[in-house]
Amino acid sequence: MVKAINKLRHKFTTHADGSDALLFVHELVGEQDGPTIGISGSIHGNENAGSQTILELFRAIKDMPLKGRILLLPVANPRAFAVNHRFTPLDELNLNREFPGSPRGNYTQQLADALANNYFNELDYHIDLHSGTDRPTVDYVYIWNDEPLSRAFGSKCLYRPVEGKEGTVYAGTTKSVTMDRHGTKVVTVELGGGIVDQGPYVERTLNGLLNMLRHLGVIEGEVKPNPKQIVVTELVGIRPKHGGWLEPLCPANGEVIKGGQLLGRVVSPYDFEVIEEIPTPFENGVMIMQHLTRNVVEAGDYGFMVGNLEGATD
Repeated sequence: MVKAINKLRHKFTTHADGSDALLFVHELVGEQDGPTIGISGSIHGNENAGSQTILELFRAIKDMPLKGRILLLPVANPRAFAVNHRFTPLDELNLNREFPGSPRGNYTQQLADALANNYFNELDYHIDLHSGTDRPTVDYVYIWNDEPLSRAFGSKCLYRPVEGKEGTVYAGTTKSVTMDRHGTKVVTVELGGGIVDQGPYVERTLNGLLNMLRHLGVIEGEVKPNPKQIVVTELVGIRPKHGGWLEPLCPANGEVIKGGQLLGRVVSPYDFEVIEEIPTPFENGVMIMQHLTRNVVEAGDYGFMVGNLEGATD
């Protein structure tokens, strides 16, 4: 069984209203030795499907036999989370581009520094949960430096970046601050989001996390076999040039889309004319992210993401 459950609170600065700026971490300590695993959500404040999953994960594992230690960080960016905003509202910076941060920098850089030095540097494994913000819906997993663990989540589509993203949790914090010192293994999950019921995505993420923990030997149980998977090395994000109603026309996420097919179209809410048609960028692609409902967008908002099947592997 879990030996101890601790609520860890690390203060890193003070807000102008007098409240403390804290990292809220739940520590679950097993009765047997094992790795330290961190699971975090809401680095982007409008991607809360991961935070919901961490709540369900806590409820699922708190009475299980456990090896090692699990550090749950349900809300990595509380100020952004509270207002359902991607960026930190105090300085409008993207936390996931500010790692490793600075203790004397702006607010987001101080938060990044606190996460780097009071959370990430303790981990043997880090699983970072993202989703498709509060409008588009996404479905894939990054392969960084532990491919079997990435595959164990159970997604059909995985992405192997050719180059890291500087300043992200992986490239900024985990690589330069943690990995060089501690050899942390990292998985980034992108699942859920959109103006749809998040329940099915929370359930899928929970099941994926439990399978990853079984894969690592942290909890008991048989590891479920991976589904048929495809790994792409090229993803393209497509943003509408015009604002209006964005109407999706593409296949479901995980399905193939061929050259010549439309991802969607932008329609004027005022005169009902089609302003823009948005074609897929590849002759053979796989849907990664899209709006599942007709949504209002501004020019340049998140629209779609497609993976290139040319050069993809199993």
